[in-house]
Amino acid sequence: MRICTTLAVLSLAFGSSAWAAETWQQEIASRFTGMELTDEVHWAYVFDKGGRLNSFSMGKASTGSWKVDRNELCLDRPPDEPHCYEVWVSGQNVQLRREPDLPDEGILQKPQKRQ
Repeated sequence: MRICTTLAVLSLAFGSSAWAAETWQQEIASRFTGMELTDEVHWAYVFDKGGRLNSFSMGKASTGSWKVDRNELCLDRPPDEPHCYEVWVSGQNVQLRREPDLPDEGILQKPQKRQ
C-alpha cells in the first residue's frame, strides 16, 4: 500500500508540473500577443498575432518572429541569432532572462505609435 501511495503522490507532482508548464506557456502567449515590451527609451518589441515581431531599436525598425517554446519566449530578430528567454513578470514589469547575460527589463503595454 505504501508504494502505491508514493507512486500516486509522484504522479500528482509530475502531472501538476506538466500542467503548470502548459499553463505558463499559454499565459506568456496571451499576455504578449498584441502588446509591446519596451524600456521606454532605447528599444521596443511589438508581439503581433501569428508570431510576427516588430522591433524598434534606437529609431530603427525591423521585423522578425516570436513564439513560446518550453516555457520560454523565443525571439528571432535577424540578423541576430534567435534566442529564448525565461519570462519574469510583476504587474506590467517584465524581465527577459538568459544566462549569462543581464536581463532585458521593460514595461508590457499597448503598442505606441511610432513615426
